[in-house]
Amino acid sequence: MNINIFKHKQALALHIGQLLFDKSNNQERLNIALSGGSTPKAIFDELALNYKDKIDWNKIHLYWGDERCVPPSDSESNYKMTYDHLLSKVNFPEENIHRVKGELNVNEACNDYIDEIEKTVNKVNDLPQFDIVILGMGADGHTASIFPYQIELWDSEEICVPAKHPESGQERVSFSGKLINNAKEIYFLVTGIDKAEKVAEIINQKNTYQSYPASLVKTPLWFLDEEAASQL
Repeated sequence: MNINIFKHKQALALHIGQLLFDKSNNQERLNIALSGGSTPKAIFDELALNYKDKIDWNKIHLYWGDERCVPPSDSESNYKMTYDHLLSKVNFPEENIHRVKGELNVNEACNDYIDEIEKTVNKVNDLPQFDIVILGMGADGHTASIFPYQIELWDSEEICVPAKHPESGQERVSFSGKLINNAKEIYFLVTGIDKAEKVAEIINQKNTYQSYPASLVKTPLWFLDEEAASQL
């Protein structure tokens, strides 16, 4: 298991920024699926600040591993967060942005995104294969927008699934497990003390770890801050 621990979120962001820079230098096209959350936000800020003119953005195509069914201008949109912290600050080609159309109803948005991925991402093992899928993890052990109470969505035959937040009922579109696990590399970015218990259970395979969707991710590269790693 590949586990990398950093002093704090900013140190983690610096490392991921350098990784993405190196990857973009060595490939003609890089298909990356992003996540929401505060850790990716720090990475986007790092890329915008220190790699604005270093990365050839024409090589990079961005997708999202999950998205809330809200318009792209909504403050809860993962796309908007990426736009505000990265896309609006660098010379990024609009045609390389492959967002979930959260302004549609959840089933339409899901079907539209399946079509978009099928058309634009090369297949390996009869499935679209991303170069990098970036994931976060919730304090409840969810990843992407697959929550423990809907863990069966992980095994869907579809590459994307309609999902729903267990408390708010907010509808979302999420990658399914087979699409996530078909990626060349999976970066699990987890920060904060509230994640420490689940991180330890999943990595050490303890207690009810199999009930957490995050435990179903195969061979991820773990990137943790010291707080998230504190119970390892």
